[in-house]
Amino acid sequence: MTKIRARLLVVLVVLSGFLTVVGPGPATAAPLTDSQWFDGTPLTVSNGRFTDGQGREVVLRGYNVSGETKLEENGGLPFASVADAKKSATALRALGGGNSVRFLLSWAHAEPARGQVDTAYLAAATDQMGAFLDAGIRVYPDFHQDLYSRHLFDPDSWYTGDGAPKWAVDAGNYPDESCGICLFWGQNITQNEAVKRASYDFWHNAYGLQDAFLTTAQQTMAYVKQHLSAEQFAGVVGFDPYNEPHAGVYDSGQTSRTWERDVLWPFYVKFRARMDAAGWQDKPAFVEPNLFWNANIDFQKQEGGLLDAGTLGPRYVFNTHFYDQKAISGVFMWGKAADGQYAGDFGTVRDRAAATKTPAVVSEFGHPLAGTVSDKAPTVLKAMYQALDSRLPGSTWWTKTAAGGPVLSGSQWQWDIYNGRHHELMNGNPDKVLTSADAWNDEDLSAVRLDDSGKPTLRQDARLLDRVYPSATSGTTVAFTYEDRSRDGSTTLTWNPVPGSLPNVARLVGSGQYGLLLWRSGSGSAPTELHLPASFPTSTTTVVSDLGTAYAPPAYTSTTPVAAAPEPGGTGSRRLLLTDSDSGTLHYALVTNGATAPSADLLAAARTELTAWAAKTGG
Repeated sequence: MTKIRARLLVVLVVLSGFLTVVGPGPATAAPLTDSQWFDGTPLTVSNGRFTDGQGREVVLRGYNVSGETKLEENGGLPFASVADAKKSATALRALGGGNSVRFLLSWAHAEPARGQVDTAYLAAATDQMGAFLDAGIRVYPDFHQDLYSRHLFDPDSWYTGDGAPKWAVDAGNYPDESCGICLFWGQNITQNEAVKRASYDFWHNAYGLQDAFLTTAQQTMAYVKQHLSAEQFAGVVGFDPYNEPHAGVYDSGQTSRTWERDVLWPFYVKFRARMDAAGWQDKPAFVEPNLFWNANIDFQKQEGGLLDAGTLGPRYVFNTHFYDQKAISGVFMWGKAADGQYAGDFGTVRDRAAATKTPAVVSEFGHPLAGTVSDKAPTVLKAMYQALDSRLPGSTWWTKTAAGGPVLSGSQWQWDIYNGRHHELMNGNPDKVLTSADAWNDEDLSAVRLDDSGKPTLRQDARLLDRVYPSATSGTTVAFTYEDRSRDGSTTLTWNPVPGSLPNVARLVGSGQYGLLLWRSGSGSAPTELHLPASFPTSTTTVVSDLGTAYAPPAYTSTTPVAAAPEPGGTGSRRLLLTDSDSGTLHYALVTNGATAPSADLLAAARTELTAWAAKTGG
C-alpha cells in the first residue's frame, strides 16, 4: 500500500502543476577542465555502494557548505557572492582534498511567505552550487534545520535556531522559549517546550506545515534541475530531506523506534515522491534516522536507525551524523581519543547500511576547534577519519585486513570561509552582533578561514584534512588505510605504523605518510583512483603495486598501469590512476611520500613483501 500511495502522490503532484518553473532552460556546458573520458557521469546506488557510469565504487569525502546558511547576514545563502563560492570551492578541492559537499539550503528563505517560493533565493543558491560543480565537486543539497527555527527565539535569548520560516512559527502560537539550565545548545531539542511543540506540529502536519515544506522542496528541486546544465546536474548526487530529525514530543505509547516507522519514514516516502516529480527520479534521498539513534552517551541514546524500513535499495542512502558527545561534554571523556576510538561507532553505521542494502554517508562529524575541549580536536578528528577509512584500529589493520572495508563517505562539519569575520545580528538583535567563530550558538568548527589578504587558509592540520582516499575503485574495495602522521601539538600521531614483518616496506615509508588500498577487480575499463594530497607532489610520490612500481608516476594514458593526472575542475588537485585488465583478481597499491628516489632494488623488495602479505591477509 505504501508504494501505491507514493505512485498516486506522484500523479497528483504532476497534475496539479507544481513542476512549472518560469525561466530559461539550462545552458550546455563544456566538459570540466582536466577531465578524462571516465569523469562526470552521474552516481547511482548499486549493490550497497555509490557507483559511477563505469561501475566503479565511489567514495564521497568533503565538507558541509556551510553553517553560513544558518545565519541571516547573507540571506540564508552559504556565500555572499558566486565569486566567494568559487574561491571556497577551489580551496576545498586544493587544500581540503574534498570531492563532494553537503550544500545547505534554508526553508525560511526559499518560502518566506506561505505558498510563495522566492526564485531570487533559488537562483542565487543554484549559482553558488554551480561553482562547486564546475570545480569537479559533487553536491548533495540539504534543507537544514536546528531547533526548528530562529523565529522561536527571543531577541535576547542565549540561543537561536534555523530552518522554518516565520509564518510557520506564527501559525503555532508556541510558548515562550526557555531551555532552563542548558550548557549546550542541543539541549533545547529535548528541554525547550517551544522547540518541542513546533517540531511535533511539523511531523504531524499541523496547519499544513509539512505539506507546505514538501511543495517548496519540490519546487526547489525542479528549479535546480532546470537551471543547471545537464553536465552540472550529473554532479548532483541526491538530496538530504531534513537535517537531524527528532519527534519533539512522542505520542502516548510511542517510542523512538515506532516514531521512525510511523511518522518519519512516511515523510521520506512523500519526499521521495516529490523528488521523482521534480525530475530527480534517478537520484537517491539521503535519509537520516532519529537524531539520537547512535548517540554515544547512554542516557541520550534512543532506539532507531530506520530499523523497520526494510531494504532501502537504490532510491535511498543511509545518512547519519556522529559527534563524540562524551568528548564535547568535557565531563564524560577526560583524555584524548586514541587508535580505534570510533571503530565500533562507525562499524554500527556500516552494519545498518549493509542491513538496508544501501551505502552509508556520515554527513556530519567534527569537534570544536576553540574552547575548553578543543585540545581533543586533533585526536578526535584523526580517529573519526580513521574510522571512515576502515572498521579496524591501526593495531590490527595489518593482520585482520580483510575485515577492514568498506570505506565510508563523509562530510566534515564545516567549511565556512567567513569564520571569525561574521556580522550576524543574533535573533535580529542589533545590540547582539556576533563576529567571532561560526557566529551561531558559540560554535567554532570551521576547518577554514580567510587570512588578512582574503585567501582561504586551513585552521586544522593539512595532514589530517587533505588525505589519500580511494575516490573511485574499479571493482570491490577489500580494505584501505591511511596513516596521515597528523600532529597533536608537537606530537606526531602514528597509529598505524608499518609492521616490522615488512622491513623493506617500512624502510620505503620511513617517517612519511602512506595509504594502502586492496581491491578485487571488476570488469570495467576505467582506472581506480586515489586522491593525492598536496603533500604528495607527483615528482616525489612512490607507488608500489602488483600492477607495477613507480617513483614520480608518469602522466596517465590508458596503457599506463600506474599513473598520475589532474583531478577534474582545474583546481590543481591531483589523483593516482591504477589500471588493471582483469576481473576478480586481488590487487594492492601502496602510495607514500616517505622515500626520496628509492632504488629499484628497494621497490622490488617492498613489492615482494606486499605481494606475500596481500595473499595471506587480503581474503
